Amino acid sequence: MSKDKDEKSPNGAGFIAACIVVGAVLICGIVIIFAGGGRSTHAIAAAPQPVDAASAQPTDEPASAPATPDAGPAQTNSSGGERRTGSCGLPAGDQAVPAETPAVDGWEVSRRVVVPRSSTYGPGTTDSDGFRHCFAHSPTGAVYAAYSAIAAIADQNKLVPTVKKLMVPGAATDSLLRQAGRDESSSGTSTVQVVGYRVIDAGPDRVSLMLAMPVESVYMSANLTLVWHQGDWRLQPPPPGEAVGAPFSQHRDLSDFVKWSGI
Repeated sequence: MSKDKDEKSPNGAGFIAACIVVGAVLICGIVIIFAGGGRSTHAIAAAPQPVDAASAQPTDEPASAPATPDAGPAQTNSSGGERRTGSCGLPAGDQAVPAETPAVDGWEVSRRVVVPRSSTYGPGTTDSDGFRHCFAHSPTGAVYAAYSAIAAIADQNKLVPTVKKLMVPGAATDSLLRQAGRDESSSGTSTVQVVGYRVIDAGPDRVSLMLAMPVESVYMSANLTLVWHQGDWRLQPPPPGEAVGAPFSQHRDLSDFVKWSGI
Protein backbone atom coordinates (compact mmCIF):
# COMPACT_ATOMS: atom_id res chain seq x y z
CA MET A 1 0.00 0.00 0.00
CA SER A 2 1.35 3.43 -0.91
CA LYS A 3 1.88 6.20 1.61
CA ASP A 4 -0.82 8.23 -0.08
CA LYS A 5 -3.39 5.48 0.36
CA ASP A 6 -2.15 4.92 3.89
CA GLU A 7 -3.03 8.49 4.78
CA LYS A 8 -6.54 8.36 3.38
CA SER A 9 -7.64 5.03 4.79
CA PRO A 10 -8.53 4.10 8.37
CA ASN A 11 -6.89 0.73 7.65
CA GLY A 12 -3.52 2.34 6.99
CA ALA A 13 -0.44 1.94 9.17
CA GLY A 14 -0.90 3.53 12.57
CA PHE A 15 -4.69 3.59 12.61
CA ILE A 16 -5.04 0.56 14.88
CA ALA A 17 -2.53 2.08 17.28
CA ALA A 18 -4.47 5.34 17.07
CA CYS A 19 -7.66 3.57 18.12
CA ILE A 20 -5.91 2.05 21.11
CA VAL A 21 -4.51 5.40 22.23
CA VAL A 22 -7.69 7.40 21.78
CA GLY A 23 -9.80 4.67 23.36
CA ALA A 24 -13.60 4.61 23.38
CA VAL A 25 -13.94 8.36 22.94
CA LEU A 26 -13.82 10.38 19.71
CA ILE A 27 -12.29 9.03 16.46
CA CYS A 28 -12.61 5.27 17.09
CA GLY A 29 -15.03 5.70 19.98
CA ILE A 30 -17.47 7.74 17.92
CA VAL A 31 -17.56 4.94 15.35
CA ILE A 32 -18.20 2.33 18.07
CA ILE A 33 -20.88 4.33 19.87
CA PHE A 34 -22.74 5.92 16.99
CA ALA A 35 -22.31 3.29 14.28
CA GLY A 36 -23.75 0.48 16.34
CA GLY A 37 -20.50 -1.05 17.54
CA GLY A 38 -19.00 -1.75 14.11
CA ARG A 39 -16.50 0.00 11.90
CA SER A 40 -17.92 2.83 9.86
CA THR A 41 -18.73 1.76 6.32
CA HIS A 42 -18.43 5.31 5.04
CA ALA A 43 -15.78 5.39 2.32
CA ILE A 44 -12.64 7.38 3.01
CA ALA A 45 -12.07 9.81 0.17
CA ALA A 46 -9.53 12.48 -0.56
CA ALA A 47 -10.48 15.70 1.19
CA PRO A 48 -12.02 18.29 -1.16
CA GLN A 49 -10.08 21.47 -1.71
CA PRO A 50 -11.08 24.55 0.31
CA VAL A 51 -13.31 27.01 -1.46
CA ASP A 52 -13.43 30.75 -1.81
CA ALA A 53 -15.94 32.18 0.67
CA ALA A 54 -17.18 34.70 -1.90
CA SER A 55 -18.53 31.94 -4.13
CA ALA A 56 -19.20 29.24 -1.56
CA GLN A 57 -22.71 27.91 -1.31
CA PRO A 58 -24.11 24.84 0.41
CA THR A 59 -23.69 21.88 -1.93
CA ASP A 60 -26.37 19.59 -0.56
CA GLU A 61 -29.14 19.28 1.96
CA PRO A 62 -28.59 17.84 5.44
CA ALA A 63 -29.19 14.10 5.67
CA SER A 64 -31.86 14.77 8.25
CA ALA A 65 -33.40 18.02 7.11
CA PRO A 66 -33.79 20.48 9.98
CA ALA A 67 -36.39 23.14 10.22
CA THR A 68 -35.67 26.29 8.28
CA PRO A 69 -32.55 27.77 9.88
CA ASP A 70 -33.23 30.74 12.09
CA ALA A 71 -30.70 33.44 11.40
CA GLY A 72 -31.56 35.23 14.63
CA PRO A 73 -32.94 38.74 14.97
CA ALA A 74 -32.01 41.13 12.21
CA GLN A 75 -30.41 44.42 13.16
CA THR A 76 -29.61 47.42 11.01
CA ASN A 77 -25.97 48.38 10.63
CA SER A 78 -24.51 51.83 10.01
CA SER A 79 -24.77 51.44 6.22
CA GLY A 80 -28.48 50.69 6.37
CA GLY A 81 -28.16 46.96 5.65
CA GLU A 82 -29.00 44.08 7.90
CA ARG A 83 -26.57 42.12 10.04
CA ARG A 84 -27.54 38.86 11.66
CA THR A 85 -27.11 38.03 15.30
CA GLY A 86 -27.27 34.70 17.10
CA SER A 87 -29.44 33.69 20.01
CA CYS A 88 -27.24 35.62 22.48
CA GLY A 89 -26.77 38.68 20.30
CA LEU A 90 -23.25 38.17 18.89
CA PRO A 91 -22.95 40.03 15.56
CA ALA A 92 -22.21 37.84 12.53
CA GLY A 93 -19.13 39.86 11.63
CA ASP A 94 -16.65 39.01 8.85
CA GLN A 95 -17.94 36.28 6.52
CA ALA A 96 -14.55 35.34 5.06
CA VAL A 97 -13.25 31.81 5.51
CA PRO A 98 -10.48 31.98 8.15
CA ALA A 99 -7.43 30.98 6.11
CA GLU A 100 -5.17 32.09 8.96
CA THR A 101 -5.47 31.55 12.69
CA PRO A 102 -8.47 33.48 14.04
CA ALA A 103 -8.14 36.11 16.72
CA VAL A 104 -8.62 34.62 20.16
CA ASP A 105 -9.06 36.12 23.63
CA GLY A 106 -7.66 33.02 25.27
CA TRP A 107 -7.79 29.25 25.59
CA GLU A 108 -9.57 27.33 28.30
CA VAL A 109 -10.21 23.73 29.26
CA SER A 110 -13.69 22.40 28.47
CA ARG A 111 -14.28 18.78 29.50
CA ARG A 112 -10.49 18.22 29.47
CA VAL A 113 -10.15 19.54 25.91
CA VAL A 114 -8.43 22.89 25.30
CA VAL A 115 -10.76 25.18 23.32
CA PRO A 116 -10.66 28.80 22.12
CA ARG A 117 -12.66 31.63 23.64
CA SER A 118 -13.52 34.97 22.04
CA SER A 119 -15.85 37.83 22.91
CA THR A 120 -16.33 38.28 19.15
CA TYR A 121 -16.88 34.70 18.00
CA GLY A 122 -18.08 32.91 21.13
CA PRO A 123 -19.04 31.04 23.08
CA GLY A 124 -21.47 33.58 24.43
CA THR A 125 -22.91 31.14 26.95
CA THR A 126 -21.65 28.18 28.96
CA ASP A 127 -24.24 25.98 30.67
CA SER A 128 -23.86 24.66 34.19
CA ASP A 129 -22.80 21.28 32.78
CA GLY A 130 -19.98 22.91 30.82
CA PHE A 131 -21.69 22.84 27.41
CA ARG A 132 -20.60 25.89 25.37
CA HIS A 133 -22.91 27.51 22.83
CA CYS A 134 -23.87 30.77 21.12
CA PHE A 135 -21.31 31.41 18.38
CA ALA A 136 -21.08 34.09 15.69
CA HIS A 137 -23.00 33.47 12.46
CA SER A 138 -19.87 33.28 10.30
CA PRO A 139 -17.33 30.71 9.08
CA THR A 140 -15.01 31.72 11.91
CA GLY A 141 -17.82 31.32 14.42
CA ALA A 142 -18.41 27.85 12.99
CA VAL A 143 -14.74 26.93 13.51
CA TYR A 144 -15.01 28.03 17.13
CA ALA A 145 -18.20 25.97 17.46
CA ALA A 146 -16.52 22.91 15.94
CA TYR A 147 -13.70 22.97 18.51
CA SER A 148 -16.28 23.18 21.29
CA ALA A 149 -18.26 20.34 19.67
CA ILE A 150 -15.25 18.04 19.97
CA ALA A 151 -14.92 18.98 23.64
CA ALA A 152 -18.63 18.36 24.22
CA ILE A 153 -18.51 14.90 22.63
CA ALA A 154 -15.37 14.02 24.58
CA ASP A 155 -17.28 13.65 27.85
CA GLN A 156 -19.28 10.50 27.30
CA ASN A 157 -20.79 10.71 30.78
CA LYS A 158 -22.92 13.54 29.36
CA LEU A 159 -23.46 11.97 25.95
CA VAL A 160 -27.28 12.02 25.83
CA PRO A 161 -27.77 15.65 26.96
CA THR A 162 -24.88 16.67 24.70
CA VAL A 163 -26.49 15.11 21.63
CA LYS A 164 -29.75 16.90 22.43
CA LYS A 165 -28.01 20.27 22.67
CA LEU A 166 -25.41 19.83 19.94
CA MET A 167 -27.10 18.06 17.04
CA VAL A 168 -29.63 19.41 14.56
CA PRO A 169 -33.00 17.91 15.59
CA GLY A 170 -34.44 15.24 13.34
CA ALA A 171 -34.64 11.51 12.66
CA ALA A 172 -30.85 11.06 12.51
CA THR A 173 -30.38 12.71 15.90
CA ASP A 174 -33.20 10.59 17.34
CA SER A 175 -31.30 7.54 16.12
CA LEU A 176 -28.12 8.73 17.85
CA LEU A 177 -30.02 9.28 21.09
CA ARG A 178 -31.44 5.77 21.00
CA GLN A 179 -27.99 4.32 20.38
CA ALA A 180 -26.39 6.43 23.12
CA GLY A 181 -29.12 5.42 25.56
CA ARG A 182 -28.52 1.72 24.85
CA ASP A 183 -24.73 1.92 25.19
CA GLU A 184 -24.01 1.40 28.86
CA SER A 185 -20.25 1.19 28.21
CA SER A 186 -20.02 4.85 27.22
CA SER A 187 -18.15 6.50 30.04
CA GLY A 188 -15.05 8.54 30.69
CA THR A 189 -13.56 11.61 29.06
CA SER A 190 -11.04 11.91 26.25
CA THR A 191 -7.91 14.02 26.49
CA VAL A 192 -7.49 14.21 22.71
CA GLN A 193 -6.77 17.76 21.52
CA VAL A 194 -7.61 19.60 18.31
CA VAL A 195 -4.50 21.16 16.75
CA GLY A 196 -5.73 22.37 13.38
CA TYR A 197 -8.66 22.83 11.03
CA ARG A 198 -9.39 22.93 7.32
CA VAL A 199 -12.57 24.53 5.97
CA ILE A 200 -13.86 22.40 3.11
CA ASP A 201 -17.01 24.29 2.20
CA ALA A 202 -18.63 27.43 3.59
CA GLY A 203 -22.03 28.91 2.94
CA PRO A 204 -24.23 31.36 4.85
CA ASP A 205 -25.88 28.68 6.98
CA ARG A 206 -23.67 25.61 6.50
CA VAL A 207 -19.94 25.05 7.06
CA SER A 208 -18.06 21.78 6.55
CA LEU A 209 -14.56 21.34 7.92
CA MET A 210 -11.91 18.86 9.00
CA LEU A 211 -10.38 18.90 12.48
CA ALA A 212 -6.93 17.38 13.07
CA MET A 213 -5.94 15.63 16.31
CA PRO A 214 -2.54 14.13 17.18
CA VAL A 215 -2.46 10.41 17.89
CA GLU A 216 0.93 8.79 18.48
CA SER A 217 3.23 9.91 15.63
CA VAL A 218 0.44 10.79 13.17
CA TYR A 219 -2.62 12.99 12.98
CA MET A 220 -6.18 11.80 12.59
CA SER A 221 -8.89 14.03 11.17
CA ALA A 222 -12.65 14.02 11.63
CA ASN A 223 -15.14 15.73 9.31
CA LEU A 224 -17.89 17.89 10.78
CA THR A 225 -20.70 19.85 9.16
CA LEU A 226 -22.30 22.66 11.14
CA VAL A 227 -25.72 24.05 10.30
CA TRP A 228 -27.12 27.38 11.48
CA HIS A 229 -30.25 26.37 13.37
CA GLN A 230 -32.39 28.52 15.66
CA GLY A 231 -29.76 31.18 16.19
CA ASP A 232 -26.66 29.03 16.71
CA TRP A 233 -24.35 26.52 15.03
CA ARG A 234 -25.49 22.92 15.45
CA LEU A 235 -23.73 19.74 14.36
CA GLN A 236 -25.31 17.88 11.45
CA PRO A 237 -25.69 14.21 12.48
CA PRO A 238 -24.74 11.43 10.06
CA PRO A 239 -27.35 9.13 8.56
CA PRO A 240 -28.30 6.28 10.92
CA GLY A 241 -25.61 3.63 11.03
CA GLU A 242 -22.79 5.96 10.01
CA ALA A 243 -20.25 7.48 12.37
CA VAL A 244 -20.11 11.02 13.72
CA GLY A 245 -16.96 12.54 12.22
CA ALA A 246 -16.65 10.13 9.28
CA PRO A 247 -14.84 9.92 6.99
CA PHE A 248 -11.72 9.74 9.17
CA SER A 249 -8.29 10.22 7.63
CA GLN A 250 -4.68 9.82 8.67
CA HIS A 251 -2.06 12.52 7.98
CA ARG A 252 1.70 12.61 8.36
CA ASP A 253 1.71 16.33 9.15
CA LEU A 254 -0.47 19.44 9.32
CA SER A 255 0.54 20.92 6.00
CA ASP A 256 -3.08 20.82 4.76
CA PHE A 257 -4.48 22.44 7.91
CA VAL A 258 -4.46 25.83 9.60
CA LYS A 259 -2.45 25.09 12.73
CA TRP A 260 -4.43 26.40 15.67
CA SER A 261 -4.34 25.17 19.24
CA GLY A 262 -3.84 26.34 22.80
CA ILE A 263 -1.37 23.60 23.70
